[in-house]
Amino acid sequence: MKAKKIPMRTCVVTKEKCEKRELIRIVRTPEGNVEIDLQGKKNGKGAYLKLSKEVILKAQKSKALDRALGVEVPLNIYDELMKKVQED
Repeated sequence: MKAKKIPMRTCVVTKEKCEKRELIRIVRTPEGNVEIDLQGKKNGKGAYLKLSKEVILKAQKSKALDRALGVEVPLNIYDELMKKVQED
């Protein structure tokens, strides 16, 4: 029996390759909106972040998500990400 392939993705801040389920996807929809994609299946350009307070703060400060998605990421997205970190 073949071993199941584990999908790997790269965090846009740390450039670290991790399993897809360890990261959270932020997506720019075709309409230009920025959303958090918990299922990882929304249509649009996606960028992955590790779910840690330090990484989210660094992404906000360095504008790594803005560059990866090609649009300015609203502050409420970072607020929602911080809430997700505190829940886990």
